[in-house]
Amino acid sequence: MVKILVTDPLHEEAIKILKEIGDVEVATNLSKEELLKKIEDADVLVVRSGTKVDKEVIEHAKKLKIIGRAGVGVDNIDLDAATKKGIIVVNAPDSSSISVAELTMGLMLAAARNIPQANNSVKRGEWDRKRFKGIELYGKTLGVVGLGRIGQQVVKRAKAFGMDIIAYDPYVSKDFAKSLGVELLDDLNELCERADIITLHVPLTPKTKHMIGEEQIKRMKSNCIIINCARGGLIDEKALYEALKNKKIKAAALDVFEEEPPKNSPLLELDNVICTPHQGASTEEAQKAAGTIVAEQIKKILRGELAENIVNMPSLPMEKLGKIKPYMVLAELLGKIAMQVLDGSVKKVEITYYGDLAKENTDLINRSLLKGLLSPILLAGVNLVNAPILAKNRGIEVVESKSTDKKYGNAIKIIAESDNKKFSLVGSIINNKPTILEIEGYEVNFIPEGIILIIRHIDKPGMIGKVGSILGEYGINIAEMQVGRKEPGGDSVMLIKLDHPVSEEILKKIKSLDNIKDAVLVKS
Repeated sequence: MVKILVTDPLHEEAIKILKEIGDVEVATNLSKEELLKKIEDADVLVVRSGTKVDKEVIEHAKKLKIIGRAGVGVDNIDLDAATKKGIIVVNAPDSSSISVAELTMGLMLAAARNIPQANNSVKRGEWDRKRFKGIELYGKTLGVVGLGRIGQQVVKRAKAFGMDIIAYDPYVSKDFAKSLGVELLDDLNELCERADIITLHVPLTPKTKHMIGEEQIKRMKSNCIIINCARGGLIDEKALYEALKNKKIKAAALDVFEEEPPKNSPLLELDNVICTPHQGASTEEAQKAAGTIVAEQIKKILRGELAENIVNMPSLPMEKLGKIKPYMVLAELLGKIAMQVLDGSVKKVEITYYGDLAKENTDLINRSLLKGLLSPILLAGVNLVNAPILAKNRGIEVVESKSTDKKYGNAIKIIAESDNKKFSLVGSIINNKPTILEIEGYEVNFIPEGIILIIRHIDKPGMIGKVGSILGEYGINIAEMQVGRKEPGGDSVMLIKLDHPVSEEILKKIKSLDNIKDAVLVKS
């Protein structure tokens, strides 16, 4: 009998599903010592955000096959440790999308009609309708930042209110946005200038931190309302406070904060700020969905079926992978590099297989490529199972072809395309290592490891020295370098493997050199 250990509160419907497949023990509020003891003979562990499944817990698990996270985030689970032990981790990424979207609309209405302020006024014995005169949503322009699962749900509901919708999301295509009835903008600043109401639905990353700052807020209309039900830190709260205090924008409605709970935040003192305690997913339906979805995923895996929400992918038996396993690693690397070079915006990818590789079943290689392509823009949840679905949802067209041409030997060629740019790579396995044989049509023999600087330039004397001098000036050591060219004095590409990442300042300095066409930093 499969032993299933549940260590956080779980909806009764989820428990019912789990009892169909195993012996369920519900033990919440465990100390670390108690958890370590109970995990030793568990086959399945089901948690929410409360239980920390760190490396020590995983090492104590003698029989553990599956960890189920009843919710979206998996930051409380050591994925690397789980993967090394061949433990499958599943989650429920769609469980809270509708709940968060509905809270977004609720906060939008509350801010537009001054509902909390009017409620408080009436309870104080006042009756002042003129003071709380609001605005309609109908006919207003809604700016949606992020067209992922939740952003798409918000779009559906906003359209029902008769709103005009513009969006900023560099990771989806214009055709995909058009299919949602949304005008996709290339510039966040333009969205800030045009929108009457702005709502954020993106993860917090180094790139999105304070994406709404003083510069963006200055561009907003004086009657603009901003909603954040995504992550604290997307908005520069100091800049937001100054704008709201000085009536530069109308209002803000926040479910998330940079520090939670928001101790001593001046935003809490303002009448034109509506606050909720990070309750986007706090609905009966979302909690039920989180539990039942993950329980069904566990049920599928234990029956030997394919689960859709595998967060990681354990090592597979070599007899099943055979020749293609090294090419899965290669394909993921090629996809990851391509997405970074195109700055996270890919609408089409062409994959061509050469040599004997063209005779193999390449489905897993395709999935690996898409996993690599999407991983730089999605923080978690991309795996071999859901990568094709996620790519389709973002409007990425995938075209596969095969050639028995022996030009490259057994190789993979990809051409990734954004709205205005193409980028191509050819890779193979040389001496058991993924190797780039061609980049943008230039022949090279380069192992993509670690931090790589890709520079397109005109082949002129001294170019290598000038780039090396700038890197040396900032203490950046070059581990390896290659140049690919077709003819002396023509267009060339320089590949530089670095020991440390370079800043935007260094990149800008390199780009300013004569005969440099472009420079981009990627991580393999």
